[in-house]
Amino acid sequence: MTAPPRSRPGPAKASAKTHAPHIENRRAYHDYFILDKFEAGLALVGSEVKSLRQGGAQLAGSFAIIRNGQVFLMGCHIKEYEQANQFNHDPTRVRTLLLHRREIRRLEQRMAKEDGTTLVPLTIYFKRGFAKVSLGLAKGKAKYDKREAIKARDAAMQMRRAMRRR
Repeated sequence: MTAPPRSRPGPAKASAKTHAPHIENRRAYHDYFILDKFEAGLALVGSEVKSLRQGGAQLAGSFAIIRNGQVFLMGCHIKEYEQANQFNHDPTRVRTLLLHRREIRRLEQRMAKEDGTTLVPLTIYFKRGFAKVSLGLAKGKAKYDKREAIKARDAAMQMRRAMRRR
């Protein structure tokens, strides 16, 4: 019996964790009910990519809008890359999100159908070398919903502690 043909030998692949920071918007899960998630590409300039690889981004307070059949990320702060000098980017510029036309149309229809929804970026990460953003179709939480979530989290933590003591 012969072994199956092997692919051409090459250098070992770098670990996914070495050059792939995972920037999260933890505030989004506190302030919104996430109804659905979408993955979109992120159109960036070179200094933005290098800054993202160092983990220099903040998603708090950012959101996505749909205008003229395109999706834009607003309010996302990607800090300047120190070595870029005069060729640096504007940290709070409006960035284009890359989605298929039918995905954008589906998002528009869903947002029109459900009142009070918005597109919130949840995470920025790298996938096969490309910057991606995970968008959540979200509905805002009321103050009492936030309190209930905190109570449920505290109760679960107390139960785990009690089970550990047994």
